[in-house]
Amino acid sequence: MRKLITMVIVAVVAWQGYAAYHRASLASQHPLSPGLDSRERHSPSYPPNERFSCDGRTHCSQMTSCEEATYFVNNCPGTKMDGDNDGVACESQWCGR
Repeated sequence: MRKLITMVIVAVVAWQGYAAYHRASLASQHPLSPGLDSRERHSPSYPPNERFSCDGRTHCSQMTSCEEATYFVNNCPGTKMDGDNDGVACESQWCGR
């Protein structure tokens, strides 16, 4: 019986450790996490769009429209969707001219 109680306690402690690690991992991916520098916390350059939110996606292949890609480039840190730095996101996939 003592071994069973010990195993349950170890399992609970391990689960709590995993949950804390998972929460910390998610917090580090969130765009407004305390770990980001102040440049990335400024208000977006365009009014926020209620349909989109910065959720960690950074590539054109993760977008579903030109509007979404443009929102991410203008409002979310660390995006990789404007390779030629001309201000147009995902030109070959979504926002081609």
